[in-house]
Amino acid sequence: MSRTSRRAGSLVAVGALAFALAACSDSGTTNPGATGSTGSGSTTSDAPAALSGTLAGAGASSQGKAMEGWAAGFADIAPDVQFSYDAAGSGAGREQFLAGSTLFAGSDSALKPEEITAAAKRCFGGEALELPVYISPIAVIYNLPQVSAANINLDAKTLAQIFDGKITKWNDPAIAAQNEGVELPDLAIIPVNRSDESGTTENFTEYLAAAGEGAWTHEPSGDWPVSGGQSGNGTSGMVDTVKAAEGTIGYADASRAGDLGTVAIKVGDAYVPYSAEAAAKVVDASPAAEGATDKRLVIELDRTTTAEGAYPIVLVSYDIACSVYENAADVANVKAFLTYVASEEGQARSAQPDVAGSAPISAELRTKIQAAIDAISVK
Repeated sequence: MSRTSRRAGSLVAVGALAFALAACSDSGTTNPGATGSTGSGSTTSDAPAALSGTLAGAGASSQGKAMEGWAAGFADIAPDVQFSYDAAGSGAGREQFLAGSTLFAGSDSALKPEEITAAAKRCFGGEALELPVYISPIAVIYNLPQVSAANINLDAKTLAQIFDGKITKWNDPAIAAQNEGVELPDLAIIPVNRSDESGTTENFTEYLAAAGEGAWTHEPSGDWPVSGGQSGNGTSGMVDTVKAAEGTIGYADASRAGDLGTVAIKVGDAYVPYSAEAAAKVVDASPAAEGATDKRLVIELDRTTTAEGAYPIVLVSYDIACSVYENAADVANVKAFLTYVASEEGQARSAQPDVAGSAPISAELRTKIQAAIDAISVK
């Protein structure tokens, strides 16, 4: 599929969005308090004006449902801003952002060192902001309609062997031992992976490498490292491929699991199904990544946690923006939208089960994110 057709198929667009927010000073600074944010405030000009123009973003398909919700909420307060988000995948989103085709990107993985360098040029001598605004478990999904159990239990080692093609039947003793009383079918396992470069893949393979007790011998990567099996493009393609045949198993943002079966992951001595609350527990227990700054708020997830009730296969998706833009209109639009996304209102909207079911960021993290947003300025 061409990039053009892929983008057309995944575009989340909201036309004629409105903004009744007090706008910006000469440097484009907005008043985030008007969007419902509880973060630190910004200065306003003596003569605020309504925002208008365009605001285009692209990137992580995992954020697709959340972006739909955020776009709808932003539309209530921003009638004159034309907003669009192309859910083309994390790699494509970073590429478009660094090329200057969009004003922000969504990414399920942090910028690579060479991308940080490229961002300085794209951001007019400034730097990239990496804001962890979307927290969600990655569900391990499977298509076994004849299995009545609420979840199939798996530890990391078994999961790694399944996705590496070493365990090939659903009634394999390694699976059966963890699912006493569950009638598992004598059916071939069909692993499904993402065909595109994906932050979801990178997060999933990070978990397999860290927690799989050596069973996963591949480096964590946004590109799937194992040949064979089946694949799907983007989150929707992954889910559709798993739905298409019995015996399949894949991984996707939990908001897209739908009616498919999901795996409960072994953590310590218990098996933990995915939930927003379980995802939030592992994020709160994880430190900042090496090299993180007050603008690049990257989190080093603890994939091997044994904390009670924590779910370790978590996706922290970042909105990536510039600290410096070429004109005040871009500054004002980006700041207004990101302020809404990080606000209690925006986080509550994406957390709704019928939107994305994500885990709201903490008040402490919101304060750090808002400080980074407030620092965005005009060239």
